[in-house]
Amino acid sequence: MKLRRSRKPAKGRIEIIPMIDVMFFLLATFMLASLSMQNLHSLTVNLPQGQAAPMQAKTPVTLTITPDSRIFLDKTQVTLDTLAATLKPLLHGPESSVIVAADSAAPNGITVQAMLRARSAGAQHFLIAVKHAD
Repeated sequence: MKLRRSRKPAKGRIEIIPMIDVMFFLLATFMLASLSMQNLHSLTVNLPQGQAAPMQAKTPVTLTITPDSRIFLDKTQVTLDTLAATLKPLLHGPESSVIVAADSAAPNGITVQAMLRARSAGAQHFLIAVKHAD
């Protein structure tokens, strides 16, 4: 007497739902791990003093504001009205930086107005110059 198999042999299949769960778990783990690696705490400084590593910029333009509200672009004296026209040829593309070196006794209004005029000339990145705190 010959016995027949009651079931057909099952073909192997790949279950995708557990794989999706594992991938989501790995994604969430790596996201949380990368967020914990970042230092999100700001450093309290007494402006204009602070500590920063020196940056290597290609050819930055320095915007200097003196205590008596005079404005200089790389040792060339300008006014608020002529700042944008003088700065535009000095900028080399959208990645050029402008270093703002404002005296601590300079009025904040003049500094902000000068930065706004520089932005209208095409400056996108501003670096604030600080002296190292002892």
